Amino acid sequence: MRTLVLEEFGRMALADHPVPDAAIGEVLIRVAYTGICGSDIHGYTGHNGRRALGQVMGHESSGTIEGFGPGDHPRGLALGDAVTFNPVVLPLEDRLEFADREQHSPRKSVIGVDPTRHASFADYIVVPAVNVLRLADGMPVEHGALVEPTAVALHAIRRAGVTGRERVLVVGGGPIGQSVVLALQALGVAQVFVSEISPVRRTLLEEMGTTVIDPSAGDLLVALGRHGGPVDITIDAVGSTRSLADALACTVLGGTICLVGMGEPQVRLDAFAISTAERTLVGSFTYSARDFADAAALVADNPLTADALISRVIGPESADEAFTNLANGDDIPGKVLVAFAPTAEFAR
Repeated sequence: MRTLVLEEFGRMALADHPVPDAAIGEVLIRVAYTGICGSDIHGYTGHNGRRALGQVMGHESSGTIEGFGPGDHPRGLALGDAVTFNPVVLPLEDRLEFADREQHSPRKSVIGVDPTRHASFADYIVVPAVNVLRLADGMPVEHGALVEPTAVALHAIRRAGVTGRERVLVVGGGPIGQSVVLALQALGVAQVFVSEISPVRRTLLEEMGTTVIDPSAGDLLVALGRHGGPVDITIDAVGSTRSLADALACTVLGGTICLVGMGEPQVRLDAFAISTAERTLVGSFTYSARDFADAAALVADNPLTADALISRVIGPESADEAFTNLANGDDIPGKVLVAFAPTAEFAR
């Protein structure tokens, strides 16, 4: 089978590997689409230290079931089903203790991050059956690759305590920021603002029906003043010293900032902007199994928006060029998918 191997930082190459065998309790998935995540870009460049040379990355995926482990037939799954998978894998003995907070298991592994496991920039992948989620009837297979980033977004707004009545600012309008907007809109949040420097991303977000601010045009807080002033909650989908400074400045006293972006491993903070203003800063990483399932339903219920969030589909032979371009700031509005087995009706 074809795999995309990180041969050196800044270079990915196609390599042939045997199709993996599913063990007891596992499912073999024929990968259709895998999205390029911002963390994959940082791994490709070596920026975040969370990927290893020789690794096959990929964790935002969809495909079809090709096989089960010996003697297995997991309930609710059948050969040929269109599926996605939750990349957060727990050992069997942790599943009960960490139910609904699987991301807190100290022994978890994350498909696409764990260097010992070939992940889903490949024709096939094996995952535990408990992590496989059947897509809703009629849901386009390519939309299944949006479930994982939407789960990240949904978990972040839940960590921030969004109820639907707040004014919310999203700092960063890339694919995670866009997924946050989708989740906020589904929750019924009426006042959503996004800070985004890229003109093409601003256009996409405006088409989603949100208010978008160009932070390079002037002070972000001043710009927010033209829309009612500071917000109750800010979701930082960038994760840098600058983005956190903007988030703190634009959130009301006593408000909440959720850090979900991972742009910089270390950041500097104005401690007084947290302590004396009694703002709450919370972190958000991955999601629970419940978040993931809810995200799948959210994507299925919003097919037009999901389709708009996919900007480009490429073949595996073009992946290294795409990674290089994205790492160098290629201005793509939304998600780039690598198609290993594209559906006939979907091509961009």
